[in-house]
Amino acid sequence: MPHRPERLAEMLREELTDLISGEVADPRVGLAQITEIKVAPNLHQALVYVGVMGGAEQERHTLAGLMSARGFLRAQLAQRLQIRQMPELRFEIDRSEELESRLDTLLRRDRKKHPKTAN
Repeated sequence: MPHRPERLAEMLREELTDLISGEVADPRVGLAQITEIKVAPNLHQALVYVGVMGGAEQERHTLAGLMSARGFLRAQLAQRLQIRQMPELRFEIDRSEELESRLDTLLRRDRKKHPKTAN
């Protein structure tokens, strides 16, 4: 069963997206978008990456809302997925887009400094 964490992560992503958009009443969570979930091999923890439109202040509010709703989300997920042992949910802001943008900028600068010479 080496693929179980990946399958569980995908099921969690689908259900969490549905729950956040339709079941969570906290307005701080409204702008959250689940981008990725990584489930530990022992299935005890799930790291939920969240994308948020807005600045750092909006990110903090969204994380606070998700942390506040974490118990409700776990209970709903356990019920919907019929899982005996639901992983503990940890929420983090997804910084992959920012990182990708920064790497692109650095690569462009490097190309300007060191243009390729024709042989």
